[in-house]
Amino acid sequence: MSQELFSIGFVDVTLLDVVDIAIVTAIFYRLYQSLRNTVTFQVIAGILVVLGLYLFTTAFDIRALNWLLGSLSDIWLITFIILFQPEIRRLLIPLLRAPLFNFFAKTDITETIDEVLDAVREMSEKHTGALIVFSRDRNVAISTDTGVTIQGQLTKELLISIFNVKSPLHDGAVIVQNGQVQAAGCILPLSLTTRLENQNLGTRHRAALGISEQADVLALVVSEESGFISVAEEGRLIRGLTLDQLEERLRESLTLENPQRERQLFSFGSS
Repeated sequence: MSQELFSIGFVDVTLLDVVDIAIVTAIFYRLYQSLRNTVTFQVIAGILVVLGLYLFTTAFDIRALNWLLGSLSDIWLITFIILFQPEIRRLLIPLLRAPLFNFFAKTDITETIDEVLDAVREMSEKHTGALIVFSRDRNVAISTDTGVTIQGQLTKELLISIFNVKSPLHDGAVIVQNGQVQAAGCILPLSLTTRLENQNLGTRHRAALGISEQADVLALVVSEESGFISVAEEGRLIRGLTLDQLEERLRESLTLENPQRERQLFSFGSS
C-alpha cells in the first residue's frame, strides 16, 4: 500500500499517484511535440471534440445522438492505430534504440560510411542529385519489389554510377543492406511537408523526410540544383551541412559506441 503524501478534499494522493501522473504527462507531452503543426494534430483535435460531445450527450441523456457517437467510439481505437501508425512508430523509436534492445548484435559500418562520404563529396561538387538513407532498425523492411535487383558491394564508384543522370535508375531509390546494394529504381514515400523555412522542398527532400517520418533512419540528400548536403532524421530536415559536419553527424548517429550492437544500412536515391 503506497504511503499517503497529502489530501485534496476527500482524495488521498500517494507517491504512486504522483509517479502515475508524471508518466502520463510525459507521454502526452511527447505526443504533442511529435504531432504539433501537423494535419495529424488537427485530426486528433477533431476526435477529442467528438469525444467531448459523447460525454455531453451521456451526461444529459440525449439518447439518439449518444447512441450514434457511442457506435463510432467502438472503432476509434482501430481507426487511431491505422491513421497514426507512422506517428506511433516515431514515438517508439527512442525506446527501440536503447541498448537493452540491441545488446546482442554487432557490426562496424565505418568502411561503408567512408565510401558514402567519398561519393557524396564528388556528387556535391558535380551537383549530382542523390538520396542515401541509413536504417538503424534491424526490423525495418523496405520493399525492393518496385526496383531492379543489384546485389552488389557498396562502393563510391557504384553509387556515383547509379546516381549519374544518364543512368536509367538514377531517379529511383537504391537500397543498400549490410554494405551491399540490394536494389535500385525503388519508390520512396513522400512527406506531406512541401515547404520549410519559406522554401519549397524538392522530391528528394520530401522523400528523405517521408522515410524518416516512417522509420528509424537517417536520410542524406545531395541537391542536384545547388549541391548542398542535407540530413533528415525523425521527421526533421537539416540543410546546408559541410562535409565535416556530415561526417560528424554520420559517425555520431550510425557508428556504435558499443561494438556488440548491430544496425543495418540502407541507401536510397530519388529524383
